[in-house]
Amino acid sequence: MNAVHGQEAPHRPVLYQETIQYLTAKQAKRFLDCTAGAGGHSEGLLLQSSPDSELIALDLDSHAIQLSQERLKPFGNRAKVVQASYLDAPKVLQEVGWDGVDGIVMDLGVSSMQLDQADRGFSFRYDAPLDMRFDPSKGQSAADLVNTLNEAELANILWEYGEEKFSRRIARAILKARPLYTTFQLAEVVRKAVGKTREQQDPATRSFQALRIAVNDELESITQAVPSLIETLKTQGRIAIISFHSLEDRIIKNVFRQESTDCLCPPEKLICDCGHSATIKVLTKRPITATEDELQSNPRSRSAKLRVAEKL
Repeated sequence: MNAVHGQEAPHRPVLYQETIQYLTAKQAKRFLDCTAGAGGHSEGLLLQSSPDSELIALDLDSHAIQLSQERLKPFGNRAKVVQASYLDAPKVLQEVGWDGVDGIVMDLGVSSMQLDQADRGFSFRYDAPLDMRFDPSKGQSAADLVNTLNEAELANILWEYGEEKFSRRIARAILKARPLYTTFQLAEVVRKAVGKTREQQDPATRSFQALRIAVNDELESITQAVPSLIETLKTQGRIAIISFHSLEDRIIKNVFRQESTDCLCPPEKLICDCGHSATIKVLTKRPITATEDELQSNPRSRSAKLRVAEKL
């Protein structure tokens, strides 16, 4: 395994082999990794494609940029790592002179690398400042939201993004306990508000997930990004997206369904006048999930879903 800054590089991303196989199946030459992380997908794509293939990897996280650059160094000029959001992908491609790509990968999960960085505030396993921003230099932190939003706003975030059935109870408890500045403080408030349950996961899990999604505006970013990424694909180019949350998967499923349909008119309309034409073919009728072997070796893969589409 590659060494990164004197340590072992992180394990392979979930659904790694399936993703690489889909994206390298048609002699693809140019790839875009929208969520570079530690460079696992990027490395796999360059290893499994032709020797003259090229790749651009994007990430908002400066630490991820460093890890990816180190991991992809052996590929020289074939790999370019850029600190940018996947929302800016069309602009980045234009700046480097690419007229399109043959393969796109998006891994929407928070990496174990980020969870293990105590100072980032993503996890309640460590006592750290409540931050949760992918790019710590921009936007509001989780502490900002927790300490400024009213009860209804907090409850809505917990319900909509965390599907937390105790959202109102937790929101009330947060307001009573404010100000909250650390992960341990917030986790303890949530646990007390929820009380004992039969669930195996920590009662704070959904609340932390919801705040992370809200802080980074993740669902809106996905909704905006996927159609524009499809536009950057060349004919027969493929896009593979891995999600870990039902709301993310629903967005991807709906975008794929819309972009693979010729007519979007209501069923009662006898004559189509929407002018919409299908731009992709969905290659995964049902999302691909982890094998038993992967589930055993990486429990994090249990919620992962892979959907793949091909440009017409």
